[in-house]
Parts: sequence; C-alpha cells; structure tokens
Amino acid sequence: MPIVRVEMLSGRTQAQKAELARVITEAVVTIAHTTPESTIVIFEDVARENWAVGGVLVSQS
Repeated sequence: MPIVRVEMLSGRTQAQKAELARVITEAVVTIAHTTPESTIVIFEDVARENWAVGGVLVSQS
C-alpha cells in the first residue's frame, strides 16, 4: 500500500488538491504496479510562518 505525503504551503484549493491526488495516484499505479484503491495520498498544509527557504521564513519574504 503506497502512501504519498505532500507537504506544501497552505492556500491550494480543494480542486487543486483533487487534481494532484488524481495525477499522483495515476503515476504511482503506473510506475509501482499497484491499484488506485491501495494508493493513499496525504496532504499536509503548512502555514507560511512555519516554512523557511534559504534560512528565511516565507512569511517574511
């Protein structure tokens, strides 16, 4: 049972997450030779104040 965790900044719409879940699932099924029913995609939204790039919080840039 493949589990794919996607961490990204908060703000994506439900439609965007649904499309991501669909294409990620398709890719896992094709490459890992599994089934859609056994593929889990978990989205974790991260607040801008909890994400840093290059040592700088995204909320400060």
